Amino acid sequence: MDNLKEINCKEIFKKAYENRYTWKNDFLGYQGKCIFFTNKNIYKGDFILGKDFKPNIQKIEDEKVVKSIASQLFEVCIHRVKREFESVHSENNFNLLKNSESGIEMSVSGKNQGDKYRVKNNCINMVYRKIHGTIIEIFVEEFLDTGIGSLSKKYSSKQIDPNTLETSSQKLEYEDEFLKMGKDDYWILNSRKIKYLNQNQEEETQKFVFEDICLLN
Repeated sequence: MDNLKEINCKEIFKKAYENRYTWKNDFLGYQGKCIFFTNKNIYKGDFILGKDFKPNIQKIEDEKVVKSIASQLFEVCIHRVKREFESVHSENNFNLLKNSESGIEMSVSGKNQGDKYRVKNNCINMVYRKIHGTIIEIFVEEFLDTGIGSLSKKYSSKQIDPNTLETSSQKLEYEDEFLKMGKDDYWILNSRKIKYLNQNQEEETQKFVFEDICLLN
């Protein structure tokens, strides 16, 4: 047990948090073509993601498809924003739950009481967080080491009801591919595949492709 006492969860989490790949604060955004594949349908359009991180999708009429593409772009860029560890987690403490093959699992007390994380090889490979009244649980299987931080490449996510702790959404399995662009090594999402089971328990796949990408300046 002694070695468990020596595990400083806050330090371990801080190092992994700071090892996440983020964009520089002066990143101006990018634009390109977007293609959405679903159930034999293909939608093609253009997009601009400005520095305000509000995606603008053009040339696609279907509002649901526009919303779906925009939400992927927004979700990607919100994770690229650099926020200092102290500004996010200064009011949190990290407490060891267990240390296993899968990593060091810890629970949060303080401001974000009840959240949980797991860290392995300086990467956060499990997130259990309450966001907007829902618990989101994410497991990461594969990371991309960009040389300036890690990016989750293959992962699953589901929602949990905070009152019953029952799963309240289907499990989504993601596979992301990235492109390296520009002299500052910006890693941009090139494609995302999302697999899930539909109401008939049949596997369905959605694919988002972003191509002809150029950085805004």
